[in-house]
Amino acid sequence: MDKVPMLAEGYERLTADLKVLRAERPKIVDAIEEARAHGDLSENAEYHAAKERQGQVEAQIADIEDKVSRAQIIDPTTLSGDRIIFGATVTLLDENDKPIKYQIVGQTEADAKKGRISYNSPLAKALIGKNVDDEIEVSVPSGDKFYLVQKIEFI
Repeated sequence: MDKVPMLAEGYERLTADLKVLRAERPKIVDAIEEARAHGDLSENAEYHAAKERQGQVEAQIADIEDKVSRAQIIDPTTLSGDRIIFGATVTLLDENDKPIKYQIVGQTEADAKKGRISYNSPLAKALIGKNVDDEIEVSVPSGDKFYLVQKIEFI
């Protein structure tokens, strides 16, 4: 079974989401029971909506439990080196010499607007293993992008 790398913050968020979903289970069961009391189930929209929500919640719980059980929590402050790896914060220069900063994180923590990209995104895949002053090329839907690695930090 493959480990799922993530930062401690991502692990905490997953476990909090899991707690919320588990707390929702009894409410869904109550909604199903209440809808069942209305009689004919074949045309009972409340019943079908509650059953559908139950299926969604159970699928989400199973997915999160799987990720939590395979979690490999990585603390970037304990890492070092001159190569880009999971957890590194990288400053890149784009084609216009404009600096862009990204941290390579787990899938569940990725948020490009906050400068956090998943380790299996095209950009992160191109970055991993590179050093300062390496040039990279990434193919994205809008075309090829070129970057220069300016700085690697573990913060």
